[in-house]
Amino acid sequence: MRKHVPALLIITTLLSGCASEDIASVMNEMTRASQSGAGSSLTQTEIISGLKEALRVGSDTVVRQLGTTDGFNTDPLIHIPLPKSLHKARNLAEKIGMGGHFQTLELKLNRAAEAATPKAKALFFDAIKQMTLTDAKNILRGSDDAATRFFQQKMSPALSRQMRPIVTNTLSDVGALKAYEKATNSLGPFSQALPDYKSELTSHVVKLGMDGIFSYLAKEEAAIRNNPVKRTSEILRRVFGSLGY
Repeated sequence: MRKHVPALLIITTLLSGCASEDIASVMNEMTRASQSGAGSSLTQTEIISGLKEALRVGSDTVVRQLGTTDGFNTDPLIHIPLPKSLHKARNLAEKIGMGGHFQTLELKLNRAAEAATPKAKALFFDAIKQMTLTDAKNILRGSDDAATRFFQQKMSPALSRQMRPIVTNTLSDVGALKAYEKATNSLGPFSQALPDYKSELTSHVVKLGMDGIFSYLAKEEAAIRNNPVKRTSEILRRVFGSLGY
C-alpha cells in the first residue's frame, strides 16, 4: 500500500484548488482517453506530463531550428522583412543606387531574431510548468495545435516584455542599428525628412520573431500528435499512443 502513497500525493496536489465539476470533467476526459488506447491505463498526472513533454520537445526543436544562422533569413515562411514604414525610404535608396544598405538592414533584422531565439528557451519552459488540469482538459478536446495556442495565449504578453530587452541588445550586437544609420544616411539630404524609426525595429523583430516561433511550434505539436516517429520519449509514446493518435 505504501508504494502508492507518492502517486496519491501528486494527484491530490494537482487536484487542489480546482472546482469539483472541473475535476470530474477532467477525470472523465482522462478516463475516456486512457480507455481508447490498446489496453494501457494512464493517470491524469501522466497525461499532463505528456502534454508538457510535447511542448518541451517541440520548443526545443523549434529553438534549435530557428536560433541558428539563416533560421529566419532564408525561410520564406518566417523571413522578417523591413517594416512598412521604411519601404518608401528603401525604394528611394534603390533609385539612387543605395539600396544595398537597406538589404543589409533587412538581413540584420533576421540575424537579431536568430540570435534572440535561443535566449527565449527558458521563458518557454517556465510557461510550460504553469499548465493546469483545466488547461489539459481544453487541450485534449482541442485541435492539433491546441497546446500551442494555449501556450501562445498564456505567455505572449509576458514573453513579449521579456524578449524586448533581448532583441534590443541583439540588434546592437549584430550591427542592425549601425546598418539602419547607414541606410538612412545613404539618402543624403532626403534622410532629414524621415522620422526616427530606430525604436520601431525592436517591436517589429519581437512580433514577427514570436509569430515565426509559434508557427513552427504548432507544426511540431501536430507532428508529435500524428507521427509516432516524432515521439522521442517513453511518456510521449504512451500518452499520445493511448489518446488514439
